[in-house]
Amino acid sequence: MNTRTPPNDVQILLVDDEPDLRALYELALVREGYCVVGVGTLGEARELLARQRFDVVVTDMRLPDGLGTSLLHLCRDQHRTERCVVITAYGSAENAVESLKTGAFDYLTKPVDVKQFRAVVASAVQGARGDAWAGRRHAAPGPLAGANRRRTDTLEAIGEAALQRLVGASVAMRQVKERVAKVARSMAPVLVTGESGTGKELVARALHASSHRAASPLVAVNCSAIPENLLESEFFGVKKGAFTGANQDRDGFFQAARGGSLFLDEIGDLPLPMQSKLLRAVQERCVRPVGSPQEEPVDVRIISATHRDLAADVQAGRFRQDLFYRLNVIDIHIPPLRERLDDLPALCESLLARIADESGIEVPTLSPSMLEQICLAPLKGNVRELENLLHRAVALSEGNDLQVDILNEHAIPAPLSMAAEVARSADAAQPAPVGIPSDLQSHMDRQEREILVQTLRETGFNRTAAAARLGLSLRQIRYRIARLHIDVPASPETQDEPD
Repeated sequence: MNTRTPPNDVQILLVDDEPDLRALYELALVREGYCVVGVGTLGEARELLARQRFDVVVTDMRLPDGLGTSLLHLCRDQHRTERCVVITAYGSAENAVESLKTGAFDYLTKPVDVKQFRAVVASAVQGARGDAWAGRRHAAPGPLAGANRRRTDTLEAIGEAALQRLVGASVAMRQVKERVAKVARSMAPVLVTGESGTGKELVARALHASSHRAASPLVAVNCSAIPENLLESEFFGVKKGAFTGANQDRDGFFQAARGGSLFLDEIGDLPLPMQSKLLRAVQERCVRPVGSPQEEPVDVRIISATHRDLAADVQAGRFRQDLFYRLNVIDIHIPPLRERLDDLPALCESLLARIADESGIEVPTLSPSMLEQICLAPLKGNVRELENLLHRAVALSEGNDLQVDILNEHAIPAPLSMAAEVARSADAAQPAPVGIPSDLQSHMDRQEREILVQTLRETGFNRTAAAARLGLSLRQIRYRIARLHIDVPASPETQDEPD
């Protein structure tokens, strides 16, 4: 057993049965000013944990007398505050995921990059110290207590404000908030699922704001809005000279989120080739910028979201099973609005307050009859549709009372699929045909083309807006425009779109 005590009160327990590796890890941590206690077996580690408290426990997965995950169980069962970091063998994805699910703060894969090792331990120390200060609010202040407490209070206030934006006191929303608060301080990847408009990005922001990474950036990425040929450079960055026009180094999303969180919205829309590259970045915590001969470590937490059934996409071969396994370590499902109608009054109150603040007006009054009509509306667009509906009510009402008569079935249409839109348009344009078309595909293509052209004209040929109106992704509408040979003229609106 080796104990080194530099002038620092951060205590780290290091458990590894290979003396050379243990000495390397100890040296790397001692140089950072930590107090490191190194042991080679689970038995020695348990004895030390029984006698004293540590800030962080770093343990190898396989030890002579058992698995390092047993220390995770010990800390969890005894409600200890130590943050645990597990070192796994290369390619042991199942062990890493299982460690995170058991309660590990983070994991490292052998061979361990020393720079990444220091970064992970520093994050664990920061998180452990934040928990310790939160539990010592009434203790006698020490020399640095004031500064540390002010910082902790500020971060906690940020987290509480983000949680308050998740409006609702229903059982379903209480469970969502409790899960966010529980898993926020881990490094485990989180997959947020739910229908469109339920507030998946709000949950991602609450996760980030409630974590020890709140002071670092949260980078939000809409995976469906990036052209396939630009995905790699946008995610991983570009080195100068990598291709024509690359006049300087440019960071990607991973580098921009360094030390913070990376939110990948609509992760299910990523094409398969990019999924394999993302898998390596998530698994190895390294990225290779386009044009670079080597990888560089990145310290980010991955939060992803989708409205799709990724498990079904895995079965259908549209989504990689191994990537799904790595992203879905912790899942948070947001129920649709129709399953938590008890939250409608509070949601309406919060949304109206925000609308009034943005418009510089007094908060309108929501009458009981209007609230009843809202409760009867389908609201298939969930909170996003509710917000649009209230915006419309505020804009069309006179005075401080919202008008009830504006809320009719035509104000809240159910979203139509492309096929339904085609059928409705065909019925409206002409009487029912006498005979069946001889070429059904050509007939449907003509109808679909007319709808696309009309929608594009109404939106100023803005493909993003047209796709949103038709319930399509940007990639889907581009595919249809190309297949149906629709010419989209260049205009200020279309020039702003990524291409």
